[in-house]
Amino acid sequence: MKRWVHALAAAIASVSLGLLSAVAHAQQTSYNFSPVNQYDINLTAAYWNPIIAYVSEKSGIKLNLKIGRTSADTTSYVLAKEVEFVFSNHLFSPEREQLGWKVFGRRTTPPVNGQIVVPADSPITSIAQLKGQEVAFAGPEAFYIYKVPYAHLLSKGIDVKVVFAGNQNAALAQLFSGKVVASGGNSLLLDEYSRREGKKFRVLWSSDPFTDLALMVSGKVPEADARKVASAFIDMNKDARGREILHQVAKEVGMPADAHFIPATAADYVSYKRFYQSAPVSLH
Repeated sequence: MKRWVHALAAAIASVSLGLLSAVAHAQQTSYNFSPVNQYDINLTAAYWNPIIAYVSEKSGIKLNLKIGRTSADTTSYVLAKEVEFVFSNHLFSPEREQLGWKVFGRRTTPPVNGQIVVPADSPITSIAQLKGQEVAFAGPEAFYIYKVPYAHLLSKGIDVKVVFAGNQNAALAQLFSGKVVASGGNSLLLDEYSRREGKKFRVLWSSDPFTDLALMVSGKVPEADARKVASAFIDMNKDARGREILHQVAKEVGMPADAHFIPATAADYVSYKRFYQSAPVSLH
């Protein structure tokens, strides 16, 4: 009888340890994912929630969408180490490259230009006319929509009154309401906005092209988990349900329907390194 009791106790202990191990594993395989706020919060969630639900299911690793009110808020979570996966271009400055993030993928969207735009019917035809005027930008972290065009304005000695709107859509809302005379822009998002809203722009200035945002993983994520999540993103277009999700979310934001994720490395982002070599330190 005593042996039976001992055996039962051992079995219970084994099951308990197994459950504890399973719970610990589940905790280890739940990560936060923060995409840069390219749209307002609702549209950002409408685009990303179906994608990360699919990736979570396929990889067996739960991703939680973590976004702030603005792109600067979202990046603050990343810098505070509250996030393990990102879709971002805010981590390529020399200082932030030391944080240990690794590129593993990108979207098949064309290269992106930072731009300065006005409405198509604006009387403004050159950036020189912007001196002393209010110009909208997404926010201090926005690479295409603030850092690139603002660095160009500074290089030309054109002082403008900076207005941070929070995201591209909000900046364009201020532009078309007449609150500002021009806006910084992401060429891809401007095209999407034009298709969605039927608005037309005059481009006053456009930068050299940059590879679109990167899927990146924190160095603290175990390699096996990183591989599973990367594979789920990159293989999404190879699966019928994955393709359908990509088509539907692309329609939500006005993106080309065939946009999907492919492998990428840091070598795809050397144009960012070149930018930071000459950009003011205040824009790093």
